Amino acid sequence: MRNFYKEDPNLKRIMNEQLSPDFFKWADKELSQFGSLCAGEIDRRAVHTDREGQPKLIRYDKMGNEVSQVWLNEGYKKTVQETYNTGIVGYVHKEIPALGHKGNYVYSYAQNYLLSHAEPGFDCPVALTMATAYLIDNYASASLKEKFLPHVLATGDVELYEGATLLTERQGGSDVGANEVEAVKDGEYYRIYGEKYFASNAGACGVAMVLARLSDAPEGTKGLSLFLVPWEENRVEKLLRIRRLKDKLGVRAVPSAEIEFTGAKGYLVGKENQGFYYMIEALNLSRVSNAVSSLGIMRRAYLEAKNYAKDREAFGQALIHYPMVQETLSLLAAKQEVEMTATFDMITLMDKVMGAGLKEESSDKERILFRLYVAAIKIETAKQAIKFSHEAIEMHGGNGYIEDFVTPRLLRDAQVLTVWEGPENILALEVLRLIKKHNVEQLFAEEMSGRLSKVQTGQGENAAEVTSWVELVDSKISSLIERVATVKTLPEDMQTYYSRKIAKQIIDILESVTAIEMFDKGNKRQQAVSDVFLQHLWKENEFQISPLSVKHADIIINDSE
Repeated sequence: MRNFYKEDPNLKRIMNEQLSPDFFKWADKELSQFGSLCAGEIDRRAVHTDREGQPKLIRYDKMGNEVSQVWLNEGYKKTVQETYNTGIVGYVHKEIPALGHKGNYVYSYAQNYLLSHAEPGFDCPVALTMATAYLIDNYASASLKEKFLPHVLATGDVELYEGATLLTERQGGSDVGANEVEAVKDGEYYRIYGEKYFASNAGACGVAMVLARLSDAPEGTKGLSLFLVPWEENRVEKLLRIRRLKDKLGVRAVPSAEIEFTGAKGYLVGKENQGFYYMIEALNLSRVSNAVSSLGIMRRAYLEAKNYAKDREAFGQALIHYPMVQETLSLLAAKQEVEMTATFDMITLMDKVMGAGLKEESSDKERILFRLYVAAIKIETAKQAIKFSHEAIEMHGGNGYIEDFVTPRLLRDAQVLTVWEGPENILALEVLRLIKKHNVEQLFAEEMSGRLSKVQTGQGENAAEVTSWVELVDSKISSLIERVATVKTLPEDMQTYYSRKIAKQIIDILESVTAIEMFDKGNKRQQAVSDVFLQHLWKENEFQISPLSVKHADIIINDSE
């Protein structure tokens, strides 16, 4: 593999459709360069970081003074420099010099996607920095913005301050309302006391966004405020310390730590007791980052499986010629490309809901549907990243289990994505909250039915097939509405039980509508991808004399038109 961008026609198609012509012309060149860098130097450095160059805690200096510094290898620091200089964070909030206007999340997440092919562990600090930039830009005072935002948005012009968002405490976890870290007013700033139990990018960040509770604040999430904590000045003054770095299964590139605050200086961001609501917005951003990282792992796993199947011979021919292998690869490609398209459709909506200067233009319906899509897509992509990694290992046989190959690291890195930014149960409860508060199932059904009504079934050679899929998915939408109506009548505990099943119905419908649109608008390859995806999702157990996944294998696997 030489270039993750050039080897992904689906990504290029999405960028061409979702960016303006001038923006795409510039982005196409930039993404090509970054795709080559990710497939080359960044990928090689990622291997070193994972195996020999993991972050290390330097607790004391040579004179025995506690310093709580985190050592990062030189290759990792080079990756930091090269990646942020592309504007992966900065150009969401500031002007791209070559274009004379700001970038957007669509372009930024295309970069994140390419990066996660090589190093999902480093993609985490990038996501945290994106969240930090969002919080400062949208809620910090003018003086805080002036002092800190240029550094968080740095593209080589000023010193970079990576970000961190510190929520998790030992007694809290997903129950953020149980958080106990305290903030005490001290003149123009506050003093932060307590511990954060899982602080990713600790020691590498320049600023941390910390949830803490004022002494007279209400209990629960309604009593949490948000504070900007400059990392280095507090470390030097010994007002924070790293107790230890977590020994993680995967994503070893990112230092995750237990932090003790002993009067660290922090600045209030936004209004008192509103921190949880600010952080939830940023958390949605991080959940999208999580989904995009999952898609990157899925794509890398597929590429590794495909290339191995082409090179490896068994019983007289290359693996790629066996129908079972063709089916595996066709199904992986179809699932990844449909899910990728659905995710970037959501990111286009995200630009409207969360983009700088655009939030006021979004409607209540768009904001509610965005939250629904984030929850459902994050659940599904995280699960699929594990499944794809497993399939890649199985395609390699025994070699797939050996650390000389990338496949074990893909599986180790994928596993955390089901946990970070909320596991499935928490996200399913978010879906249930949206149903109870906003009747989101009705908004979703209306949106999906509206999209299907625009599909041109017409009189073409595929008219009957498209019509058949539209009718089937329409029936699934009706089934969803019926299921939700029944669930609403159940006791609370049983409503929570069914929340995961409802979330699964939602993502299946969303991706099916996306696949039908791809079939309607796309070339022969996109039609093949859609055909295979829909057949496998809804009619997997139907006997086929000529299975679609094998019939379309050549056009899908070889990216031919």
